[in-house]
Amino acid sequence: MFDVADMHGHHGDGRRVAAVQVIFPQSQIARGKASSAAETGSTDHVPSASSTAADSSTLADKAIAGLPPDLAEQANDSKRKAKSQDPGWKFGWWPDPSKKEFVQCIFCMKVVPSGIKRFKQHLAGRFGDTMKCARVPEVVSKDMQAYLKKNTRSALVLVDDESIEGEDDAAAAPVSKDMQAYLKKNTRSALVSQAAMSSFVVSAPPKPVTQKGSKSVAAMLCKSPEEVIAERHSNKASQSTLEHCTKKGKEVQQIVDDHVADFLYENNIPLNVVNSRSWEIMLESIGQYGPGYRGPSYHDIRVPWLERAVERTSLMTAKHEESWKEYGCSLMSDSWTDVRGRHLINFLANSPAGTHFLCSIDASSEIANANMLADLLENQIDKIGRENVVQLVTDNGANFKAAGRLLMERIPHLFWTPCAAHCLDLLLEDIGKIKYFNTCINQAKRVCRFLYKHGRLHNLMRQMIGGDLVRPGITRFATSFLTLASMLKHKNGLKSVFISNEWQQSKFSTSQEGIQAENIILSTEFWNSVEFCLRASQPILIALRIADGDETPAAPEIMAAMDKAKATIKEALKNKGKLLAEVISCFDKRWESQMEQKLYGAALFLNPGKFFDIREKDRRQAARLRSMFNDVMWKMISNEDEQTKISKQADDYERSEGECFSKAGAIRDRGKKSL
Repeated sequence: MFDVADMHGHHGDGRRVAAVQVIFPQSQIARGKASSAAETGSTDHVPSASSTAADSSTLADKAIAGLPPDLAEQANDSKRKAKSQDPGWKFGWWPDPSKKEFVQCIFCMKVVPSGIKRFKQHLAGRFGDTMKCARVPEVVSKDMQAYLKKNTRSALVLVDDESIEGEDDAAAAPVSKDMQAYLKKNTRSALVSQAAMSSFVVSAPPKPVTQKGSKSVAAMLCKSPEEVIAERHSNKASQSTLEHCTKKGKEVQQIVDDHVADFLYENNIPLNVVNSRSWEIMLESIGQYGPGYRGPSYHDIRVPWLERAVERTSLMTAKHEESWKEYGCSLMSDSWTDVRGRHLINFLANSPAGTHFLCSIDASSEIANANMLADLLENQIDKIGRENVVQLVTDNGANFKAAGRLLMERIPHLFWTPCAAHCLDLLLEDIGKIKYFNTCINQAKRVCRFLYKHGRLHNLMRQMIGGDLVRPGITRFATSFLTLASMLKHKNGLKSVFISNEWQQSKFSTSQEGIQAENIILSTEFWNSVEFCLRASQPILIALRIADGDETPAAPEIMAAMDKAKATIKEALKNKGKLLAEVISCFDKRWESQMEQKLYGAALFLNPGKFFDIREKDRRQAARLRSMFNDVMWKMISNEDEQTKISKQADDYERSEGECFSKAGAIRDRGKKSL
């Protein structure tokens, strides 16, 4: 196996040299050593170990004598050196005994980081990106090279760049003829076939910088791990990238995969950790660091790394607080019950900087009435700053509604808004309770339970439809409609299940449940009702994705999305008058009476991508949105001069007048902009 990496050293002609690791079976290495000894002959002078040691010691003493007195005293201090027979300690010492990864050179007085091995590479030269000592005697340099080669796990050979490119030049370092012949014959094919393995063992390090704080071009162009992962998630589509063009071999990938798997299994780490963004960022950052990264000690992860994490969290919190002061924020509460039966309430703040978790409170011992909830929410508002909180978002429970009204009385500029996603989920529940739709949903659930209850039928279904259905969930009412959509998509496959020979020959085909499931799937009436059910629910599901998504702010979009959903439902069910009336009644009950919030209207007014289309089609609706904007402005801004100034700017925006809004570019790009 060959392992290639650029190394910054100097050959006789000053050319850059590359290091090639050649890993042979022990038998081949032994033969290479034998042939090398035979070719060298007995007439060559080989200095004894004792004479070499004497020369090195003499040179070390002379170098220490030439140091300043304070440094010479440190170099002779045995407490500043490891109690080891390693030859590197003849020529270096710890300038600070508490930082034992730094070793200072007696020849050039340079402090070398990363321990004694790196220091020996500094003396030897031509190892990785280590700068060779400018004043090291040649004898010491050769001794260090010989020691490093002797104690490495694989035979290390230095070869010119031109040899790597395919030319038949001799190797830079003396090796046996057998080894040279092997290299000349196999270098190109080995480099191509083992490129992945070589990059796995060692990667080409960057060239040493000449100025403090300077960066290589590669370092400046390289994206941070966070940017790489964010781009990977945002661009789901398949696209040819440099990463794809330089994929490692399957064997190397499997080695890494096995190590990752062993780590997770041996330490009993929950496997869903691989779904977290921080896991991906960690792997990407280790890959960008390259070979040689050493993980933390128990003390590191327990004390200094934890302290740094706390500092980073504090800085992140400070950025959110700055955003709250500049733009304002929404305080959100989420109440839920855990598996231990505790009533927990989470508090979060949302702003253009993102969503920030504030705290979680165990309210199990309290009566969750309006006054108690209002006091809890007001306490969180005071922590953020009353002047910074624009909106309070809670679920649609009667106690939270009452708490919201109390807080709007206590804090005049505050808006209370029920959670849009929760409201739409309840709207879908109401639509699902309509008798016509309820019968259809129950029939679909009955079929799903039957197919998934029996392993043979489940396997047969998977073969016929090429996968699984979206099954009804417990908490989200939307999943019932998603199940219907999945069944309609696989309509032909489901029918194939119940007309197949396997079904006819199975005992399930004669059971009562089986007969019912077969009659449902082969019923034209069932599939017609599924279609009407989806016509009533799909527009609301689209709005639910907007309200429950994280990609774009929902406030400027949700009102327009719900207006569009209502119009679409009316068109889809226009031939089913009674059914349409029931759906619109549910729509008005949940949305018009609860979610027709002025804050949403103001956000839609300030969304040029939607507002100007509305203005062209429905002047009355545009005037209504402007009225909502005015009401919000007058509630939030108490200063009359500021009210007048904002109102004039809103007039210019609405009429496309003034210096900013009348420009051709501003009018042209309306559709590309939103809040």
